[in-house]
Amino acid sequence: MKTATCPTAPWSFASTLKSNSVSLVRAKPEILQLNIGLACNQTCAHCHLEAGPDRTELMDSTTMAQAVEYARRSGVKIIDITGGAPELNPNLLFLLDQAAGHVPTVILRSNLSVWSTVDVSAILECCVKEQVVITASFPSTAAAEFDRVRGEGAFKTAIEAIKRLNSLGYGVPDSGLILNLVSNPTAPELPPNQIQMEQAFREALKAEHGVEFNDLLVFANSPLGRFRKRLVAAGVYDCYMDTLAKAFNPGALMNLMCRSLVSVAWDGSVYDCDFNLAAGLPAGGGKKHISKVEDDVHIGDPIAIAPHCFACAAGCGFT
Repeated sequence: MKTATCPTAPWSFASTLKSNSVSLVRAKPEILQLNIGLACNQTCAHCHLEAGPDRTELMDSTTMAQAVEYARRSGVKIIDITGGAPELNPNLLFLLDQAAGHVPTVILRSNLSVWSTVDVSAILECCVKEQVVITASFPSTAAAEFDRVRGEGAFKTAIEAIKRLNSLGYGVPDSGLILNLVSNPTAPELPPNQIQMEQAFREALKAEHGVEFNDLLVFANSPLGRFRKRLVAAGVYDCYMDTLAKAFNPGALMNLMCRSLVSVAWDGSVYDCDFNLAAGLPAGGGKKHISKVEDDVHIGDPIAIAPHCFACAAGCGFT
C-alpha cells in the first residue's frame, strides 16, 4: 500500500442514516450465523476477527445445542457456520448433524487451505449427505496475489480442495451440491462488478485448473481487526473510510444481512452481525446468551452501528 493523504472525517453512520431519512432496524430472523471459533491455520491480512493459529476460542457442544434449539423455536431457515476455520473445532460434525435436522439450509464457510492440516473426510461425507452449502473464501485467481493475502502455498491447497469438492459433485451443474466462492479486494478499494468478476473467475479457474463452482460473491473488506491495522500502518485508513462513505447506498439497507441475521459468538453471546461481533458491539446494547434470546429477537429494534457499517452499505451492499 502507498501512503496517501485524505481529509479526516468523523464518518458517523448514524448521521448518514439520518441525513438520508433512513433507518436500520431488525426484521424477522431468517439466518442464524454461528461463529464457532477464532482458531485458524492462517493469519489473513484482511481478517476482521484477527483469527489465527494462536487463537484458542472455540464454541463447545452445549452452546451449539442451545443455538440449534433457538433455530428450532424461532423458525430461522438457514444456519450459517463460520470462524476462524470451522474445521478446527472438534465439535463441528456434531453441529452439522444437529443443524441439518432443524433448518432447510446449512452453510459451512471454509478457507479450504485448512484441509491440508486436518482430516475432513467425515465432515465432507456429512456435507454431501445433508447437502450442506459450502462457501469458500477465494480472494484471487492469481496465485501470487492469493498467497499475498492468505500465506505462501495457500492458493495451491485451495485449488486441490476445490478439485476434491468437484469430485464429490460440489459446484458441478445439476448435482444439488452448492459450492460458492467469496472474494474480497486485496487492496483498500471497493470491489469490482460482481457479474463481470464471476465470469472472469469461472473462465480462469476452468481453463487453468479445471475446477468449477456455482456462484461468486464479492464484498468490500470491513475496516476492522487485522485489515484496519494494515490500513492505519500504511496511512490509508482515512482514504478507505472516505471511499466507503462516499459510496453509501441507502437503497442497499433493506437487504443488508444484519436485518435478518442473528450472529452468535463462540461463547454464545449474540450480535447483529459478525462485524459487530469483531467490534464488540452486542445486539440490543448489552451481552445476552443465545439460550436467553426471545424468538423474535426484538423485531423493529435498532441495529448496533459504527463507522465499519459503511463497508456493508457501500455500492450493492453486504447481503
